[in-house]
Amino acid sequence: MTVDDTTSGDGAQKSSDSSVHATPHHEVDHTAEPTDDPLAIRLEQLILGADRRYTPFQAARTAGVSMDLASRFWRAMGFADIGQAKALTEADVLALRRLSGLVEAGLLSEPMAIQVARSTGQTTARLAEWQIDSFLEGLTEPPEPGMTRTEVTYPLVELLLPELEEFLVYVWRRQLAAATGRVVQAADDDEMVDRRLAVGFADLVGFTRLTRRLEEEELGELVESFETTCADLVAAHGGRLIKTLGDEVLFAADDAGTAAEIALRLVEAMTVDETMPALRVGIAFGTVTTRMGDVFGTTVNLASRLTSIAPKDAVLVDGAFAEELKRTGEAPVSEARATEEAAAAAERAEKEGPDAEVVPVPKYRYGLQPMWQRPVRGLGVVEPWLLARRGTS
Repeated sequence: MTVDDTTSGDGAQKSSDSSVHATPHHEVDHTAEPTDDPLAIRLEQLILGADRRYTPFQAARTAGVSMDLASRFWRAMGFADIGQAKALTEADVLALRRLSGLVEAGLLSEPMAIQVARSTGQTTARLAEWQIDSFLEGLTEPPEPGMTRTEVTYPLVELLLPELEEFLVYVWRRQLAAATGRVVQAADDDEMVDRRLAVGFADLVGFTRLTRRLEEEELGELVESFETTCADLVAAHGGRLIKTLGDEVLFAADDAGTAAEIALRLVEAMTVDETMPALRVGIAFGTVTTRMGDVFGTTVNLASRLTSIAPKDAVLVDGAFAEELKRTGEAPVSEARATEEAAAAAERAEKEGPDAEVVPVPKYRYGLQPMWQRPVRGLGVVEPWLLARRGTS
């Protein structure tokens, strides 16, 4: 929660620099404004475990934090402006102490502490909205005639709160362990931030037309099914879902072979689902900058452009990705060479008979077909490759 003006110890008010600390509209949780609704207050006390005691200035002073820093922390977490309303609790004071303590101890710089607040606020805000919209809303339908939602909500939240809290901490620790493991295995310090990854976009074809034809509920179900299918396949085959954009998902993998398997599995899954539109996937391999769980850079831009020009129900990759598959032996240097290797093995077996020494023929998982070079907006001329599966997996 942020304030429009700050108050000094002698009661004088100083206007905050809104140009420096302004919060973008989409990052503000306007539902966090204080309310006088009795049930809302009771639910807030239940969830936060404390009563309202402090104004923003009082909370900052109690925590031993400057009002300016407290305002930036609250803005970063995405809370709404509340002026000097008495709406904060002991938990808010403790959070300020913890963040400022990390800065004072030298464990985090002040900008990094702000980033921690922002990333945590944005992630948990989306999670909380989803839980209320999709989970609690359905469960709080009155089970018996005459009961109000109000009579159901409080005891339900009381029962769910400790379980959801424990589960959230468990998943966060698991994700933190996985992310830490990837970082410490990086080849050098530079690779911890700028890493070589395979980045892919999967995009539903003709989604805009669907939005005009389907009812809102049908469209919502389609998007949810698409995102769920993608999330499950990406996770199951060793990738990471970076984000979903309704009709598009962005994923990443540490190696080209993993990304290739994910991409082909996505296309195969959508092809057999008659309710789904066609899918196209674009993948690029190269250096990627990671920040706040997202990925940036030329490699990401190239993957996006490849997706836009990919055929329906197909996967298009860049030259670096194709070379990486060849280097690791998961795709042949050329289809002609793969054919020659198979023919040579068959001829040798025929000449030498059943007692001949068996020389294994390379078994490639994927095939690559070069496509016409073409200019790609902002990236010059690229030579895409069509990725396909060889044999069965």
